[in-house]
Amino acid sequence: MSKPKILIARAIFPETIERLSQHFEVESNQADDVWSKARLIDKLKGKAGVFTTGSERIDGELLDACPELKICANMAVGYNNFDIEAMVSRGVTGTNAPDVLTETTADFGFALLMATARRIAESEHYLRAGKWTKWAYDMFSGSDIHGATLGIIGMGRIGQGIAKRGAHGFGMKVIYHNRSRLDAALEAECKASYVGKEELLKTADHVVLVVPYTPASHHTIGAAELALMKPTATLVNIARGGIVDDAALAAALREKRIAAAGLDVFEGEPKVHPDLLTVPNVVLTPHIASATVPTRRAMAELAADNLIAFFEGKGPVTPVTSLAPAGT
Repeated sequence: MSKPKILIARAIFPETIERLSQHFEVESNQADDVWSKARLIDKLKGKAGVFTTGSERIDGELLDACPELKICANMAVGYNNFDIEAMVSRGVTGTNAPDVLTETTADFGFALLMATARRIAESEHYLRAGKWTKWAYDMFSGSDIHGATLGIIGMGRIGQGIAKRGAHGFGMKVIYHNRSRLDAALEAECKASYVGKEELLKTADHVVLVVPYTPASHHTIGAAELALMKPTATLVNIARGGIVDDAALAAALREKRIAAAGLDVFEGEPKVHPDLLTVPNVVLTPHIASATVPTRRAMAELAADNLIAFFEGKGPVTPVTSLAPAGT
């Protein structure tokens, strides 16, 4: 009996390809080319499944051109690259890779918060440029993390992980805003209090964004929201590009209407808004919040699990096409 044909759209661990090859006829992209939509469609012709990484847009046009495609397995917790409505209407299953990256991403979110608040990147650039010639009482003075108020917008698994790190590790007062309030037991575990979005922005010393990208969450933070924040506050985005209006943020940073920002995601990435590259008070990283070897391996293996289970008739492990837009 012939094996189902699948496409692996980006470079992944060779061990994952070897495992998938035991179950499928695999075409892989270890050159890690970023294909145009037309090229992706061409590669998907005749394929029953695809292993995606979040950079491949799966929409109605592609699905209509590739009628044999039955499942798209994302190596990411987010799936805003999937047109869920188009997939459901055509009977195509979508899966993601939740849970396995929660703690690693929360670690990184807190690391980015610390780097932002303590001006680590800005001071390193200063040192490397040979500008450090003497000590000064106010040289790169940042803001405290311990005892400060941490505001989290999006209190899903990763948001809760950041809350616990702040509350239990740094004695922070944690406030959060979410589409729905956590139950009392979870709030107590996170030592977190629910507040309205406006109150959070006005009150928090450090704001961390951990919401999924949907049309409803586009520019959750824009000029109006930035205007509510303290001039001493910091903003960290580890969610998705488009959650923040990057142009408005760059203007607020330049004019020092907020103190600093830390960004791991960007509108239109891998392109970065040019204004963000000209302001010193921002820490920029290239979407690496889940980038540890054990976590990325776990993400790849979960995507493989979904493909294997689906074609074995067991049903996918972590489906998303039967769900409403991802919760926060």
